[in-house]
Amino acid sequence: MCAQVLVAEDDRKQAELIRRYLEHEGHDVVVVHDGLAALDQARRARPDLLVVDVMMPKLDGLDLCRMLRAEGDLAILILTARSTEEDLLVGLDLGADDYMTKPFSPRELMARVRTLLRRTGALTAIPEPVLTVGSVSVDPARHEVRVDGRGIDCTPGEFQLLAMMAAAPDRVFTREQILKQQHGIDRYITFRTVDMHVMNLRRKIEPRPERPVRLITVFGVGYKLTAGPPVSADRPGPSDGRRAPGGRRASGGGDAPGADRAPEVDRAP
Repeated sequence: MCAQVLVAEDDRKQAELIRRYLEHEGHDVVVVHDGLAALDQARRARPDLLVVDVMMPKLDGLDLCRMLRAEGDLAILILTARSTEEDLLVGLDLGADDYMTKPFSPRELMARVRTLLRRTGALTAIPEPVLTVGSVSVDPARHEVRVDGRGIDCTPGEFQLLAMMAAAPDRVFTREQILKQQHGIDRYITFRTVDMHVMNLRRKIEPRPERPVRLITVFGVGYKLTAGPPVSADRPGPSDGRRAPGGRRASGGGDAPGADRAPEVDRAP
């Protein structure tokens, strides 16, 4: 989600910290370091949210809040070192929507920003990209999975698992990590449930589920999603038992001891 955020903070290190956290959330951020610059920027750019420190040069945050509130419905979050109830009430009475005292947790600040923006309807949805790993594509926005261009049906748990892995191809996810992610869907999920999701996904996305080449087990660790071999790798090769001219078997190791023995089935860790 994306919004236009104006940060008015005269402490440059504090301002840069806030900027980094806001940009990590996907917002467009402008930072100014005095009250008059904040007033000018707010009037020109009409941001969705103002995060403002009370103690600023040229024009303090409370006066800035009062002036901007008289001009429109800009969402305002005040930051201050003052922590008395009277200070809080003054800020809210002047039109601030929320109030945080310093020092504060940046993560709590981001949570309050999200709440404010949701309340004011200022958030703009950013289309989620389609995640593609080899022949497997996952579309989070449409909740669709395609394999080799063919749509497949997934349960919510299977879809979330596949989307998480598709967002980080070749990364190994432990069952503990998968379990934590899946708890938002099913609070009763267990390690066995994770293994069942993997088994069911293999039936849907693998050319040969008993010999997985896309959703791989890393023994003793967890699972990872890879691009897998090219499509041609799944086709029979010259050593599949066909006879060469003259009645002899084609070369390529087909008669080697144990060549016809199936490899061990990939099992969950």
